[in-house]
Amino acid sequence: MDGFPILSLLTFLPVLGMVIILFLKKEQEKEIKYTALIVTGLQVILAAILLGNYDYSMAGINDVNSFQFVEKFRWIEVTGLSWLGTLKVDYFMGVDGISVPMVLLTAIVSFIATISSWKIPKALKGYFALFLLLDTGMMGVFVSLDFFLFYVFWELMLLPMYFLIGIWGGPRKEYAAIKFFLYTLVGSVFMLLVMIGLYFSATETLADGTQAFTFNLLALMNQANYTATGILSPYNPENWRFVAYIALFVGFAIKVPMFPFHTWLPDAHVEAPTPISVILAGVLLKMGTYGLLRISYPIFPDVTRELMWGIALFGMINIVYGAFVALAQKDFKKLIAYSSVSHMGYVLLGMASLSSAGINGAVFQMFNHGTITAMLFLIVGVLYDRTHTRGLNDFGGLAATLPRYTGFVTVAFFAAIGLPSMSGFISEALVFVGAFGVETTRTLAMISTLGILLGAAYMLWTLQRVFFGKLNEKWADITDLDTRELIMFIPLTIIIIFLGVYPSFMLDIMSTSVNSLVEIVTTSFSNITVSGL
Repeated sequence: MDGFPILSLLTFLPVLGMVIILFLKKEQEKEIKYTALIVTGLQVILAAILLGNYDYSMAGINDVNSFQFVEKFRWIEVTGLSWLGTLKVDYFMGVDGISVPMVLLTAIVSFIATISSWKIPKALKGYFALFLLLDTGMMGVFVSLDFFLFYVFWELMLLPMYFLIGIWGGPRKEYAAIKFFLYTLVGSVFMLLVMIGLYFSATETLADGTQAFTFNLLALMNQANYTATGILSPYNPENWRFVAYIALFVGFAIKVPMFPFHTWLPDAHVEAPTPISVILAGVLLKMGTYGLLRISYPIFPDVTRELMWGIALFGMINIVYGAFVALAQKDFKKLIAYSSVSHMGYVLLGMASLSSAGINGAVFQMFNHGTITAMLFLIVGVLYDRTHTRGLNDFGGLAATLPRYTGFVTVAFFAAIGLPSMSGFISEALVFVGAFGVETTRTLAMISTLGILLGAAYMLWTLQRVFFGKLNEKWADITDLDTRELIMFIPLTIIIIFLGVYPSFMLDIMSTSVNSLVEIVTTSFSNITVSGL
């Protein structure tokens, strides 16, 4: 695989598909659909090739030699900028054990969402063009190792998602789209300010031996590259690193979404078409926690250690609050949306433990949540397509008329509850092992177990109301899953059960990189305290 630009292909193949679609006539709906399907299918194949050639044993996350499939060259260079000298930005891509699962998840969920998009009722050309552009933005975030490049892909997602919700969404689509846009934009502004501050705080050695300011994430992780005068340098006696960490944390927390920045999510989910809800829950939410692990943790390990209890607190609130609100919902899609808020809390709790078990569980939960929640939103979409209602009290006894559908629902619901032999159980168990093992987060972990009980309550209650009991005669003639829908559900079901039975398949990929991250966070800048706390 040396020299083969697989990461660039994974990232920009959807752009090629988008260009092809733009050259097609809007009446060529079949060609438009199959172009998107072929492109996302090729992405899955490339992700599988990436996974098959990934070396699990390579250690470290702050050394270019520990990243694989690296692509790097000078992208932007402007010289003679007075005191600034040379402004340089690298096209720098690579993957490790933290990003490989996210690349695989993005490819799988995008492919499934493309199949789910088959019945989009209007403007297919515009829809699939924006969908593929969104795919490129998501993939680019997970493979970027230059902060500027990371930020470009992060912002690239904003525009297509805004239009995909605002044009193809439900009755309150404009409100939901604007709310999503404004929340995300605020977080992006915070991220931009921190990115600029970091750029002027660290340098790297160029090929000619000179020093230059840098956006290189690996250079920013290395304490030796910081200047004594840099505003975000660990040597700076001021507390600007604390301020920068909070700003960056808010930017990523909005995307998670973490309480109290979560209010955009239920509106976006309810109004978005089903495939976009699948993308939103399956991939976009993971970008917030991925950003924390890739940027905040290794660049600000000193502040991370100081604030670990606070991160765990917000994780606990997400778990318990999200579960209580889900329990009160009467709208099927809103229930799944709030359950998503709750389950992302487990990721935060595991990350806050700063332990190998906890962060392994958090990264594994990111992948598992992506597949399980994608399946849950597909379940809602299939039912809504047939009945045009999402009211949980509008159904009853559907298991009698939809046996195949009910079988997939049962798998997804029990996976969300965390039933042993399902993938969700393993990741949640690791999160709690990690959080219980650290005195700082132990009490919050104990409180968070309430989320398990509440999750079982709202999932089982939903299963009983919708699928069991007396059949609502209004739905007596409802049809079961067709072939296209089976193709959506079967791969996700296989993944959920396979990783529940054999979790080492994914844990082996991520454990070396996670252990390296834990070492960096717990030992780097250990002689430095953050003033002003």
